[in-house]
Amino acid sequence: MAFKNSCFHFFVTFIAVVFCASTLGNRSRSGTAALLTSITGFNDTPAAVEPRTEQLSGWSPGGEWVLLHASVGVSAMHMQLMPDNKVVMFDRTDFGASNLSLPDGKCRDNDEVIDRDCTAHSLLYDITSNTYRALMVQTNVWCSSGGLDPNGTLVQTGGYHGGDRRIRTFTPCNDDLCDWVELDQNLTIQRWYSSDHILPDGRIIIVGGRRAFSYEFFPKSPNTTNLAYQLRFLVETSDLKEENNLYPFLYLLPDGNLYIFANQRSIVLDYQNDRVLREFPPIPGEKRSYPATGSSVMLPLRLTGGAASPEVEILICGGNKGGAYLKAEKMHVYEPASRTCGRMKITDPFPIWVMENMPMGRVMSDMLLLPVGDVIILNGAAKGTAGWEYGEDPVLNPILYKPRESDPSKRFSVLAPTGIPRMYHSSAILLPDGRILVGGSNPHTKYNFTTERYPTELSLESYAPPYLSPIYAYLRPSILSIESGGGGNSVTYGEKFSVTFTMAMLNSSGGGGIAVTMIPPSFTTHSFSMNQRMLVLHTVSLQRLSVFAYKVTVEAPATRNVAPPGYYMVFLVHQSVPGHSVWIRIHS
Repeated sequence: MAFKNSCFHFFVTFIAVVFCASTLGNRSRSGTAALLTSITGFNDTPAAVEPRTEQLSGWSPGGEWVLLHASVGVSAMHMQLMPDNKVVMFDRTDFGASNLSLPDGKCRDNDEVIDRDCTAHSLLYDITSNTYRALMVQTNVWCSSGGLDPNGTLVQTGGYHGGDRRIRTFTPCNDDLCDWVELDQNLTIQRWYSSDHILPDGRIIIVGGRRAFSYEFFPKSPNTTNLAYQLRFLVETSDLKEENNLYPFLYLLPDGNLYIFANQRSIVLDYQNDRVLREFPPIPGEKRSYPATGSSVMLPLRLTGGAASPEVEILICGGNKGGAYLKAEKMHVYEPASRTCGRMKITDPFPIWVMENMPMGRVMSDMLLLPVGDVIILNGAAKGTAGWEYGEDPVLNPILYKPRESDPSKRFSVLAPTGIPRMYHSSAILLPDGRILVGGSNPHTKYNFTTERYPTELSLESYAPPYLSPIYAYLRPSILSIESGGGGNSVTYGEKFSVTFTMAMLNSSGGGGIAVTMIPPSFTTHSFSMNQRMLVLHTVSLQRLSVFAYKVTVEAPATRNVAPPGYYMVFLVHQSVPGHSVWIRIHS
């Protein structure tokens, strides 16, 4: 459950404060000094400071799944959250006809499966209204990549056959007339199963892909030729007949260089001078990249005192052993997925992987950073690998991972299950209200809705983590406004800006306090959320404005290396309970 506007949220929290006044009323009347001492970052769990333990009727302590649509007509293989609170979704154009018609008699005549295709393979989902409309993509976007540029336009790259060198854009609009635009410019080489990342200068780097051992940029620098840059690391990490290095994990580092992980190895690339600066120890155990397909996040960057170079830690979970793909393909033998997760502080002088075990094995899962600093792992299978019919035993329960929990035995917890298997070609993204949007699953070469054990999924559902339970309503902040020098929710690097918010009860006990986090909208496909990162901002001050109103002042990230230019969701978190985010745009 999530609140759609501040007025409704304030009404709920006002009722909650009346209900809780007998036990908690005094806590809301602490002075400014007490409020400042409470600003210590995240607590480990809202339950640690939540005095009410009863559950409301219909709400599971492991979170809540809601079926938004039994069918949206298109299987959500790829998802991109847009800064107008809409989500672009698409699958591929050579599945055959989808279950969503194109409007106004539009059709494509370049389909590889049918002579004339008048159905959509992309759609635009409106989060607020829970509605959607068809979009028309011209060339095959199967297993492609993308990300938002600093202006909030989706730049989408590559695909299959006629689409493997194409560049497409989608720019939000207010009149429901905007659609996909295919650019005249092409990529230098074909990109199928590549990964994208936004850079500090606003360009997008495109790395790897099937038989593409190189990287390139969009747009091209005026001082360079239209060439791709060879990257031997991608050759070295490609396993014979299996690859296991596709959709490499990319993270922009605070020093402006790029971390790249593929298979079991990782490097730091100075893409400006085309040289590898550092190589890290291989992660122990299984293979982690497509088709062995684990997933990864860069843990939250904590900006203390405006530090430009925070500690960087990478988390990688799941995957499968070498040979698992060939066993599934040739012998229909499905190897158990890996249970292991590895963490490595890449900013340490001598970094090593620290290994942990998940409650269950997982392949093809999605890993997302939550606004409270935890990681959620969902979707995927317990056996096999990515690929047509190569996965078995869907894993229905999400897992919550708390990276700051000091006791390793308490870091993982199993959450409430969905009833819908999400296998190959499923995806998930974080929404501005703190929910997770989940869709897709098409483990077959074409649309197949009835005859397969795991049919093509056209459904769309949301998952509300436990922090969205109504029992935490009185702890949940509601943002009223952003105050910055540029106005209009525009923030410059290093600027101090303020967030005004309401809350029924500011709880200064338990060390939870108030934290402000920034998360950019990610592009998710094939178990990797491109451009995903989370910044915990340095808090300068906290003021009480009235009985229920407060203002927290924070420092914006100091450099483009820490926060590439563009749009971010700003979340206010109190005692590990987040409120609905507000969009800001950061720029020089």
